[in-house]
Amino acid sequence: MRTLVLPPHHYLNDGYGIKSWLLTRDHKRIALLYLAAITFFFFLGGSFAVLIRLELVTPPGDLVSDETYNKLFTMHGVIMVFFFLIPSIPSTLGNFLVPLMIGAKDLAFPKLNLASWYIYVLGGLFTIYALVTGGVDTGWTFYTPYSTVSSTTSVIPAAMGIFITGFSSILTGLNFIVTIHRMRAPGMTWFRMPLFLWSIYATSLIMVLGTPVLAITMLLVAAERVLHFGFFDPALGGDPVLFQHLFWFYSHPAVYIMVLPSMGVVSEIVAAFCRKQIFGYKFVAFASMAIAVLGFLVWGHHLYVAGESVYAAMIFSALSFMVAIPSAVKVFNWTATMYKGSISWKTPMLYAMGFIGLFTIGGLTGLFIAAVGFDVHVTDTYFIIAHFHYIMVGGALMGYLGGLHYWWPKISGRLYPESLAKLSAGIIFLGFNLTFFPQFILGYLGMPRRYHAYPPEFQVLNVLSSAGASILGVGYLIPMAYLMWSLRYGKIAGANPWGASGLEWTTTSPPPTENFAETPIVTEEPYTYPLRAEAHLG
Repeated sequence: MRTLVLPPHHYLNDGYGIKSWLLTRDHKRIALLYLAAITFFFFLGGSFAVLIRLELVTPPGDLVSDETYNKLFTMHGVIMVFFFLIPSIPSTLGNFLVPLMIGAKDLAFPKLNLASWYIYVLGGLFTIYALVTGGVDTGWTFYTPYSTVSSTTSVIPAAMGIFITGFSSILTGLNFIVTIHRMRAPGMTWFRMPLFLWSIYATSLIMVLGTPVLAITMLLVAAERVLHFGFFDPALGGDPVLFQHLFWFYSHPAVYIMVLPSMGVVSEIVAAFCRKQIFGYKFVAFASMAIAVLGFLVWGHHLYVAGESVYAAMIFSALSFMVAIPSAVKVFNWTATMYKGSISWKTPMLYAMGFIGLFTIGGLTGLFIAAVGFDVHVTDTYFIIAHFHYIMVGGALMGYLGGLHYWWPKISGRLYPESLAKLSAGIIFLGFNLTFFPQFILGYLGMPRRYHAYPPEFQVLNVLSSAGASILGVGYLIPMAYLMWSLRYGKIAGANPWGASGLEWTTTSPPPTENFAETPIVTEEPYTYPLRAEAHLG
């Protein structure tokens, strides 16, 4: 790849006024707008988790009422799933990096990109309105007929918030698909693309194909609640199991919207900090596509106890085992890449290792609950809570933080304090496992989810879990502090502080507004680290 000499100005200097940001069409600025918005929602949703864990320190429900507790776990789930985990990497790192990685000046539809951010914020405002008008008590899954008939809380504003923000996902996914298809630099064939782009592409397919199903499902919930149409209420001739089919047809693939981008991040980090080409590049690339396809075929394992036939359960069980295969391919290939690699234990690599460990635990326990008999035993217990937090938080969030630390010098032009960053990575890993591993045991022993009171024999494990949550919260606060500090006081990063491959590292840090002074030409395969042994890992 040709290294380019670029002008000194960059996107952060193109006007400092609020108007220049709110009307920008620069994909990099829009990525930072998303970063600010999702960070707000992360800490808002996290505050509800703090109250949940405080309530569960003691067996009786003595901190909040049962109604308030129902609202706490509902709003925690709604905000964290739909307003943080799903958009976290695609809307921030994806927005920032996709044009840079393919050698383009921007995304295919810059105005649509800005519109998607406004739609996301509008959906968030509806959800905040639901929060300030009393919250929602249905659980983040909005199961019917409770959500359409019985609940007296702000179901419609919350459902409309999810409905609206779904269009943001659709537009973002469409933009990425068109950009990757049509705007790659000369010489960048499909198999010269970084694996992060393969993950974003597979994620975008899920966003475009799956999100409309969730959006129309939320619209049907609102229509039944307001107009009393009989979609899901048995008293009106509806079927509540239909809602579960529609909801999980999207919401299980949505797990891969959260995890696939993190897998792409880990591929970039492992290659950069092991100084090696990714072992089995094409297998890892095709594994992303296989996960996207198979993810649409396994929603029925959420309905084992909802009345689906035993034959359907057997088929969905087999398919659920199959979807683990491409995920395992990625883990094995990352491990093979690290074998005899010149590993540098910088902060991004620590997060990548944390991702592999936590995602592996989450994936293996996913095989447990893919088995019908075991799933019947642990359905609606804390085993399920632990499993999906290992996947969606331990996996997706570790990948997000790893990617943020890896590309932060490119985004800001500054370096963060490495020792403090390593400390926070260790605190997060320790706090996460202390929080959620005891919940596997609680679930196996039979503690049901969504209860604010529990038998005294479960208290020790709950105290451990709440103690871990306090450690985890500190771990999340530290990066926000030192990353903000680095914007002003961090050392100048240079164009390529990691000695990494990829077009994004051939520009200045931060990149100029137009990304490249001239269109780059790609002449070599991705991750050509044997040819870059002299590169400096700063």
